[in-house]
Amino acid sequence: MAEAEAVQLKEEGNRHFQLQDYKAAVKSYSQALKLTKDKALLATLYRNRAACGLKTESYAQAASDASRAIDINSSDIKALYRRCQALEHLGKLDQAFKDVQRCATLEPKNQNFQEVLRRLNISIQEKLRVQFSTDSRVQQMFEILLDEGSEAEKREKAANNLIVLGREEAGAERIFQNNGMALLLQLLDTKKPELVLAAVRTLSGMCTGHRSRATAILHAVRIDRICSLMAVENEEISLAVCNVLQAIIDSLSGEDKREHPGKEEALVLDTKKDLKLITGHLLDMLVSKKVSGQGRDQALNLLNKNVPRKDLAIHDNSRTIYVVDNGLRKILKVVGQVPDLPSCLPLTDNTRMLASILINKLYDDLRCDPERDHFRKICEEYITGKFDPQDMDKNVSAIQTVSGILQGPFDLGNKLLGLKGVMEMMVALCGSEREQDQLVAVEALIHASTKLSRASFIITNGVSLLKEIYKTTKNEKIKIRTLVTSDKTILYSVATTLVNCTNSYDVQEVIPELVQLAKFSKQHVPEEHPKDKKDFVDMRVKRLLKAGVISALACMVKADSAILTNQTKELLARVFLALCDNPKDRGTIVAQGGGKALIPLALEGTEVGKVKAAHALAKIAAISNPDIAFPGERVYEVVRPLVRLLDTERDGLQNYEALLGLTNLSGRSDKLRQKIIKEKALPDIENYMFENHDQLRQAATECMCNMVTNKEVQERFLADGNDRLKLVVLLCGEDDDKVQNAAAGALAMLTAAHKKLCFKMTQVTTQWLEILQRLCLHDRLSVQHRGLVIAYNLLSADPELAKKLVESEMLEILTIVGKMEPDEKKEAVIQTARECLIKCMDYGFIKPVS
Repeated sequence: MAEAEAVQLKEEGNRHFQLQDYKAAVKSYSQALKLTKDKALLATLYRNRAACGLKTESYAQAASDASRAIDINSSDIKALYRRCQALEHLGKLDQAFKDVQRCATLEPKNQNFQEVLRRLNISIQEKLRVQFSTDSRVQQMFEILLDEGSEAEKREKAANNLIVLGREEAGAERIFQNNGMALLLQLLDTKKPELVLAAVRTLSGMCTGHRSRATAILHAVRIDRICSLMAVENEEISLAVCNVLQAIIDSLSGEDKREHPGKEEALVLDTKKDLKLITGHLLDMLVSKKVSGQGRDQALNLLNKNVPRKDLAIHDNSRTIYVVDNGLRKILKVVGQVPDLPSCLPLTDNTRMLASILINKLYDDLRCDPERDHFRKICEEYITGKFDPQDMDKNVSAIQTVSGILQGPFDLGNKLLGLKGVMEMMVALCGSEREQDQLVAVEALIHASTKLSRASFIITNGVSLLKEIYKTTKNEKIKIRTLVTSDKTILYSVATTLVNCTNSYDVQEVIPELVQLAKFSKQHVPEEHPKDKKDFVDMRVKRLLKAGVISALACMVKADSAILTNQTKELLARVFLALCDNPKDRGTIVAQGGGKALIPLALEGTEVGKVKAAHALAKIAAISNPDIAFPGERVYEVVRPLVRLLDTERDGLQNYEALLGLTNLSGRSDKLRQKIIKEKALPDIENYMFENHDQLRQAATECMCNMVTNKEVQERFLADGNDRLKLVVLLCGEDDDKVQNAAAGALAMLTAAHKKLCFKMTQVTTQWLEILQRLCLHDRLSVQHRGLVIAYNLLSADPELAKKLVESEMLEILTIVGKMEPDEKKEAVIQTARECLIKCMDYGFIKPVS
C-alpha cells in the first residue's frame, strides 16, 4: 500500500516539476521518500529532488540528493551529471570535473559531457593560475608593508591592494593559507596607525560570511587583543576594529545572509561559547579606565546591536539573560558616571545615552515578570549600595544612575524613585555647594517631576532650594533645569519663552508693496528687531543646546496631562523644530533624548503642533541612526507622522524631508518597510517620482530604491497595466547623478529578484539599451556598478536576452571595464564586469584567451 502511494507521489511530483512548481515537486518527492524502501525508486526520487534543487538554486541540497542517488547506483548518469552541475555552482570545480569525467566514460559520444569537460578544465586551469599569481602578490604586498625603507606611495598601494584581496574569497583564502595571519599580526605589532588600519580592514574582509575562518581569526588574534585595539583613542582604528568584531559575530551567529559560493565550511563546534566570550570582553570594556570614550561607545554599539532579540517572536532571549546576570552592574556604572568627578571613566557626549538605550533594550527583551523583577532587584541593590553618608561622590553617582534609567525604561525608573531616600537625596544634593552635584540633582528632579505625585513632593520639599540655586548659580545648564522643575504651572510660560528665544512663532509674510503703501499713508510699520535676525537666533539656539535645553524639553514632554496641555505641546513642537534646523545640531538633540521626546508630540495635540513635531522628526530621521534616535519599538511610531507629511497640503520642504526620513527608515529592516506600506505611503512616494522638482524626485526615487527589496512592492512592479518599471528605467537616463544612482539601484534589485522584470525592462521603452550602456560607462562609480549589476541580471535571465547584449556595444564596454587595473575604489565595478564576461563564456558567446 505504502509503495503504491510512493509511486503515486512520485508521478505527482513529476507533474509539478513539468509545471515549474518546484516547491510542490520537492514536497511530493520528500513524502514519497518516507514511504518507500525500494532502492530503484529511492534513487529516482533523490535524483528528481536534486533536479528541483538545481532549478531553485539550492545547490548544496541538490549535491546532497544526487550523492544519495549515486550511493544506491554508482553508474546513475543523471545523478552524476546533476551533482556535477551543483558542485560547479558551489565552486568545487575539481569534484565537478571528476563527476562529468565519469559521465563521459559512461557515454563517450555525448557532446554535452565533452563540452562541460572542456569548460571545467579551462576554469580549473584559470583558478590555479589566479591562485599562484595571488600567492606571489600576497607575499609581495607584505614585503613592501613590512619594509620600513619602502616608499610611502608603494606602501599605501600595497595596503589598499591587501584590503581588496581580503574582501575577495580567493584572495582571503590565499592570505589565510599562506602564513598571512602571522604577517597580519606583524602589521598589528608595528603600532603604526596606517599599517594597523590596513591589517584590521583586511581581517574584516576575511571574516565576512565565513564561519570557520572567522573562528580561526578570533582565536589567532585573540579577543583581548581585538578589544585593546578597539579601546584606542584613534577613532578610525576603533571603528574599523568594531567592524571586524561585527563581521565575526555575524559569521558565528549566521546573521550574514549573503551567499558565498565555493566556501568549504570546516566543522565549527560551539559558536555560542565564542559569542559568549566576545560579549564578556565587551562588558569588561565598559568599566575599564584603559578604554577610550570612543572605544566604550563602540562596545556599547556592538552590545546594542547583537544582544537583544531583533524579533520578539523568537523565544530565545538567553543572550539578554547572560548580559543582565553578568553585565547589568557594569552598564549601570557607565550610566552613573559624572563627567566632572575625578573618578569618571573616559566618555564621549554619547556614552551615557548609549548605555541608557542598552538598558532600555535589555528590559524590553525580557519575557516575563520574574525576569523583570530580577532586573529591578539588581538595579535597586546597585543604587542603594551606592548611598554613603561619608562619600558624596557615591551619592551623586547613585542619583545619576537613577536619572539614566529614567531616560531608558521609564516604568522601571519610576519604581526606583520609590526607593527609600532616593527623592530625599535628590533634593539634598540641590543644597550642595558643588556645581556638579547640583547639575546631577536638578537633572534627576526634571526626570522625576514628570509624574504628578513626584512633582508635588518636589514642590513641597525643594522649591525654595531650586529658587536659591537659580539666583546664585552662573551655570546656564543648572539655571534652565531649575526653571523647568520648580513649578508645575510654569511649563506653558517656559515653552512660550523658548518659542520667543528661538523665533519659532509664525511670522506673516511681509509684502513690499503694502509696506510702501503704509509708509506713504504715514502708518506705523513694525520693523524687525536686530536681535531677531538669523545670526542672533542661531547664537541663542547654540547657547540653549549647550545649556542642555533638550533634556529639559524631553522631561516636559513626559509630564502628566494635568500639567502638559495641547497648547504647551504645540509650543514645545515649535521649539524642537527650530532647534533641529541646523543638521550639525541634530546629533546633540538625539544624544539628549530629543528623538523619542518628539514622537508623542507628533501623535497627540493640536494639528499645527503635530505637523511641526512631525517635521522635526523628519529632520532627525533623515540623517540619524534610527536605532539610536528612536530605540526599540518606538521607531515604528515614527512612520505615521512622516507619511502624513507627504500630503500635498504640506509644503515642499516638509515633503522632501519626510521622504528623506522614510528613505533612512526603509533601509533598516523589512518590518519597517512593511509598516510604511501599511500606512499607505507607496502611492505618495510614486507620485513624487513624477515631480518636476528635482530634489523631490530624487528623494522619492531614493526611497523607492530601498522599498523595492520588499516582496509586496515587487509585486506592484510585476503587475500588468502600469508604467512603474518604465518610469524607473527612464529615471536611469536622467542627467541628475543622484536620481540616476537611486533609479539604477532600484532597477538592479528588481531585475535580480525577478527574471520576468528583466524581459519587461527591454519592452517598456526602446531606449533601454542606450540607457544601460550609459550607466555602465558612468563617471560615478556607484552608478556604474549598479549599471553593471543590471547587465549581469539580464545576462543571467535568459540566453536570448544575453545574446542581444553581446551583439551590441555592451560586450566592448564589459571588456574594457573588466581589463582595468586593480584598484580598491573600483574593486566592485571590475569584479562585476568580469562576472558578466564569465556568464558570456558560459553561454559560449565568447571564448577565453589562453
